[in-house]
Amino acid sequence: MLLHIESRSCGILATPESFAVRLALFGGSFDPPHNAHLALCLYARELLKLDRLIISVSRNPFKEGFDASDSERCHMAGLLVQELNRTGNEAVLCDSELRRSQSPSYTIDMVRELALDYPGAELFLLIGEDNARGFRQWKNWQELRDKCRVVVFRRGGLQNDNSACAGEAFTSDIRFVHFDFSISSTRIRRDLAAGKECGRLLPKSIAGYIRQQGLYASSTSFPER
Repeated sequence: MLLHIESRSCGILATPESFAVRLALFGGSFDPPHNAHLALCLYARELLKLDRLIISVSRNPFKEGFDASDSERCHMAGLLVQELNRTGNEAVLCDSELRRSQSPSYTIDMVRELALDYPGAELFLLIGEDNARGFRQWKNWQELRDKCRVVVFRRGGLQNDNSACAGEAFTSDIRFVHFDFSISSTRIRRDLAAGKECGRLLPKSIAGYIRQQGLYASSTSFPER
């Protein structure tokens, strides 16, 4: 069952009294969501003392297509939210980027919506190092930078020059966080298609859904437990 959140701003907050809060936006294709996504969200929740963590499923303009459908990706992101909320209730799923008529979707549209609806909120944008390197290619990246506090999660084993990672896109407000968790959705899709076992890379609920739906071309990559 798809975890669908209605309303213009994904039903994140209900009352004006709640506006002075700390909101974080973590967007992605989630094709599929994996344990690094889960770990990053749990880390960010504690590190930034978040009141709400918004998991937004997107149509990435830098990707040619997706292996799973919009509804399948959204369902898996909903399962990720359920995993996050096992230890709290801060995470919510937002599919408004998918419900917009335009394709692809853009982060700035979501951020503008949040800024209008929750003018007192402190908004964080959570991104990985690869996205930070290409940040100046994002639509209206200057406005996005100005409306959010950007938090970049960096992989271990790479150079520690933050300016090289961010280029000239960010001001001193940028925050870099060491996050040594090298799993990628691309790797998982490739391994699943090759029949390799990937259950240890995914939350159990998401691995089960992939197996049940026969996603990514192999149903033999998750041994029954």
